[in-house]
Amino acid sequence: MALAEALPGVNLVGGEIVRLPRAHPGKLFGSGKLEELKARIQAEEIELVLIDGPVSPVQQRNLERDWKVKLLDRTGLILEIFADRARTREGVLQVELAALSYQRTRLVRAWTHLERQRGGLGFVGGPGETQIEADRRAIDTQMVRLRRQLEKVAKTRELHREARRRVPYPIVALVGYTNAGKSTLFNRMTGAEVMAKDMLFASLDPTMRAVQLPGGLQVILSDTVGFISDLPTQLVAAFRATLEEVLEADLIVHVRDISHPESETQAEDVESILDELGVANATPRIEVWNKADLLGSDDPRLTVAARTPGVFPASALTGQGLEEVFAAITETLDGARTIASMDLPYSEGRARAWLHEQGVVLSEDPGEAAMHLTVNWTATQRRRFEALLSEPAVKSDDPQSS
Repeated sequence: MALAEALPGVNLVGGEIVRLPRAHPGKLFGSGKLEELKARIQAEEIELVLIDGPVSPVQQRNLERDWKVKLLDRTGLILEIFADRARTREGVLQVELAALSYQRTRLVRAWTHLERQRGGLGFVGGPGETQIEADRRAIDTQMVRLRRQLEKVAKTRELHREARRRVPYPIVALVGYTNAGKSTLFNRMTGAEVMAKDMLFASLDPTMRAVQLPGGLQVILSDTVGFISDLPTQLVAAFRATLEEVLEADLIVHVRDISHPESETQAEDVESILDELGVANATPRIEVWNKADLLGSDDPRLTVAARTPGVFPASALTGQGLEEVFAAITETLDGARTIASMDLPYSEGRARAWLHEQGVVLSEDPGEAAMHLTVNWTATQRRRFEALLSEPAVKSDDPQSS
């Protein structure tokens, strides 16, 4: 129901749970249920039917023909929502690619003239090519074009990542089930105006902002697309580049809607998607149990949170508990410090200056060919330092400098 309500321009008139001992291959439902639903559709003048589950192309074609309505299964519905929400060029391209991948399997319902065959000469449209083959090839051509455009966008995103690696600020990624309140928390922390509504997939495109936490720590905060159970495979593939922002994070903040009756199941879905993305278990994580303002003061979930390390009940809407969240972020990032020793060649003056700017140098001991340093740094600072060393040296245009 929540997915249906998120689709713009739709007036939801009702829903029904249909228990199927088995799915009928041709029309999904049995003949009796088909007639019952058809009568209801006609009586209420319904124009769109949504089915929360997979529907094969043949089933979709037959049901639309019998009921004389437009029909969307779960994947089609999510694609429609994503198409409405995407705003950036990358988001639009990703949704379009996912939609084409989905449509390619559904050409059987998109045409009524598939029995026609078209003769031809040469390489295009060989003898006896059916219309569906021509349409599938046209979709394949569009998908190749979109993938090329996305490759260019991905290169630009990687350049941005490289630039962020040079910035000595840790990256904090907000992840969570859709409608858990990530964007509201992001706005509260950064003062941004990311779209935040009580609906699924209110915001799709990733947003990043530099923010200074109350304790003075500078971080880059990333708001990511919300997860959902049974996310269509087309969308997982298309949005992988967007979700890979999480792979760069120094800290993952898992935002949960603790007031939701299925909060535990949603949390498991989020962890499954993180595993699928390849997010290392070593990446520090904390949980924000959002919407705690909707719980009673004696709610047992608050007691569980108080006894569980790394869990913080809060409300992004009212600000309740956010001081503890900020303190936990700072403590987690600053607390993960290690002491390391290195021999830095004297030619690496830029890197040495960077270490001093970060205030991590504990001692220096000059050697014959290199400076021996002892540093106390965070994992973020170490990664930024390694990226700095891997960059090519900037050559001077002054001939006297060579």
